[in-house]
Amino acid sequence: MAIISFLLKRILFKEHLQMKLLLLLIPVVIFAQSFMISKIPLPKTYIENLDPYECDDVCLQEYLDKGMIFSFLAHANHKLSNKELDDIRKMNVSIFNLGTFNSNGGLNIAMLLPYKKIGKYASSTTNAAFSYLLTKSDSFKLKSYKIESENIGDIQAAFNKIKADGFEYVIAPFTKKGVENVIALDPNISVYFPTINKNDVNSTSPYLYFGGINYKKQSKLLLKEAVSPLVIFSDNSSTGKELARYQKEEFLHPTIDINETMSYEDEISVYDMQENADEVVPTDDENLSEEKRVISYTISRRTTNLERYLKDNEDIVDGSFFINTPVIKTGMIMSQLTLYDTNKTNILSTQINYDPLILSMTQYIDRKDMIIANSITEANNVLIEANSLLHNDIVYDWINYSTTIGIDYFYQAITGAQREYKIPMEDNQIQYNIELIRPGLSKFSKL
Repeated sequence: MAIISFLLKRILFKEHLQMKLLLLLIPVVIFAQSFMISKIPLPKTYIENLDPYECDDVCLQEYLDKGMIFSFLAHANHKLSNKELDDIRKMNVSIFNLGTFNSNGGLNIAMLLPYKKIGKYASSTTNAAFSYLLTKSDSFKLKSYKIESENIGDIQAAFNKIKADGFEYVIAPFTKKGVENVIALDPNISVYFPTINKNDVNSTSPYLYFGGINYKKQSKLLLKEAVSPLVIFSDNSSTGKELARYQKEEFLHPTIDINETMSYEDEISVYDMQENADEVVPTDDENLSEEKRVISYTISRRTTNLERYLKDNEDIVDGSFFINTPVIKTGMIMSQLTLYDTNKTNILSTQINYDPLILSMTQYIDRKDMIIANSITEANNVLIEANSLLHNDIVYDWINYSTTIGIDYFYQAITGAQREYKIPMEDNQIQYNIELIRPGLSKFSKL
């Protein structure tokens, strides 16, 4: 009996211990995060309209006022003429993942992602495309194809797989080299590059579309605000150097029209700097023009102190400063322009510094004379909110914005529906407007 009693106590103790371990593991299970994307598609929600009567805008608004959201959605099963009501409809379509009973089933878009080259944009551009499609009631398939590199072999293999899977529309956030390889392959499939401007490459294919921002056009507009001397700060990236060369030539010898453009390939290229470069390499081109002077500084990644180039430098006093560096480096430059009392006339910058970090990293005195060229000029509140649900930014991040423009264009091509954005596509290139803005005390405002 003593032995049986002992064994029973051991069993009960073991069960008690297992129960305690289970209870301890419950919070771990609940709060664990998975980084694996499930292959199981999200379930669609369908709302059947059983009301035999028509419902106009007044009726729809009454449903909303009474909190009868599903009665509203039952009647609002198509695009509404009232923009405010239609925005509410699209937002709820996204939230409830609503399906449609009349989907043609042909809304299939592929994402081709050279993830080692584009870093964070492998996920953010996918989120931008996904957020857009969530706001539509059509059934869709969005599939990502990751490739190790942008060489021709990897790209060709990916296109073969994409075609075999039945996709005819592809979003590809590639660098310039990758786009050139796609052009060489000449695929018979519609591909949109959100990162590259068409005039950066030589393409005549009717299947290839481009969404890169025109940085030279932005520079030309900004240079109308510049005075001599023009002081240019650039990093060691090929893009920064090319922009500096263009800005110098355009300032000294203005052209009437621009026949070539250039875009930042992606945010990664901005940081592609030479580790062993000289700290600052100045070149003074004052002899190129009797009336205008240009001074260029190339700044390496490790440069943090510009004292010997800014302090008591009479050559740059009252000049315009054109900054072609990423936002962190730009903030450092601007603070030192104030520190060394350069008496700047203004600070000019392209899209790369249209970033809220400028507002938090610098003092107002540093940025009060700054002018930024911006091509993110159309705001769609529904798409902005849908992206924010996935912690994605299409308000300041131009590559995500460009991706949204591209999938909007493809959506119209597939469904025939009206586009959300009015930005035109001309000769297979998105034609962005440009506005000049100032970073104020707490926000950006139009000049």
